[in-house]
Amino acid sequence: QVQLLESGGGSVQAGGSLRLSCAASGSILGINASGWYRQAPGKERELVAIINRSGSITYVDSVKGRFTISRDDAKNTVYLQMNSLKIEDTAVYYCNVIKWGKTNWGQGTQVTVSS
Repeated sequence: QVQLLESGGGSVQAGGSLRLSCAASGSILGINASGWYRQAPGKERELVAIINRSGSITYVDSVKGRFTISRDDAKNTVYLQMNSLKIEDTAVYYCNVIKWGKTNWGQGTQVTVSS
């Protein structure tokens, strides 16, 4: 089982920025994809951004141009740089890593955007 340690959440005013980090235990061998999901109160969990083994990236439309996902293979860490944050970005953000075909979730980190 992969242990995922998330950090970087917090509170920020609209228009501000935050960077989330997710450090995975073990090696990068076998990792098929790494990504970020979020769940706002009363809503279903949704994909925010994902990067696969080849480096292909997908974003949900609502964050395109504002969020950037990246990874550092040497540190086995995936990042989510969030700029121009909006109130509707408020949610618990979860790191997700698929390794050897199994899905692993982080504990979640709260992001709160206020006006």
